[in-house]
Amino acid sequence: MAIVWLYRGETDRYLQLVSEYLGDVTDEAYGCFAVEDDLGQTFRPLPDFSDALKALRNSLASFLKSQPQTGPQADVLKELEKETDLFEQDIEQFRNAARQAAQQWDAAPDTNAALLKLTQAFEPIAEQSRDLIKQTDLIYKLATRLIDTCESECHAKDSDTWLSRDITRARKAADEARGIAVEQLKQVRYFWKQAHWLTERFPEAQLRDVEGLVKLVDLQEIEANDWSLTPGRYVGVVPEEVDEDFDFEETLREIHVELEDLNAEAVTLAATIKRNFEELGV
Repeated sequence: MAIVWLYRGETDRYLQLVSEYLGDVTDEAYGCFAVEDDLGQTFRPLPDFSDALKALRNSLASFLKSQPQTGPQADVLKELEKETDLFEQDIEQFRNAARQAAQQWDAAPDTNAALLKLTQAFEPIAEQSRDLIKQTDLIYKLATRLIDTCESECHAKDSDTWLSRDITRARKAADEARGIAVEQLKQVRYFWKQAHWLTERFPEAQLRDVEGLVKLVDLQEIEANDWSLTPGRYVGVVPEEVDEDFDFEETLREIHVELEDLNAEAVTLAATIKRNFEELGV
């Protein structure tokens, strides 16, 4: 509809839409710390995930204390603690960024120049939300990797301090909290991208030709194309866009974590197979 509004000269409606998108950025950013659903229930996506991680970590505490500091679990635990500390710091930075963004949006008039500037100013908070999603997923993977390492390499299930039921329950709760936090964080970048998409293509808040999207033509040009109304004859083909969200370094890191998990699982499966063969007398 935004393009139709610009075609009709309804600039105010277009600017109002951009402003609403940017307002949604601030609302969704605040929603990462407290949001109410349709039933009136309040969720605290990021704080709830942090609390769920602490509960999961506490469920492992007794067993971890019984293990040597140089045991198989040591490296995973060290990385988990490092990433968790960094995550908590970044959450506070995101909270401050959300507060600042809300103040900026409240103060900005609904003029094209102001909204262009505001869209650019909101890019960092959109990037922060994307980074927090990656951190959230990474920390959860590290926590589950720690559990798997304890079970497969530290013989945790043979220990009285390994509370399997509590750990399973805490692990499930952390995964559910992770999902809620990730979905809420995605909304921040989603609404920023809507505003950015519009302001990047129509920086003057006026309809203009955009390759692969829209083109203003007159009857003479349509006649020259044998009265064809096929859009591709006029707008052309949109260039392939580079995936700006692709983070090569982070992807390699996630692959490394997943590979470690697969290796640990392979060791466990090999031991199980060997034990089964021994029981069969093979």
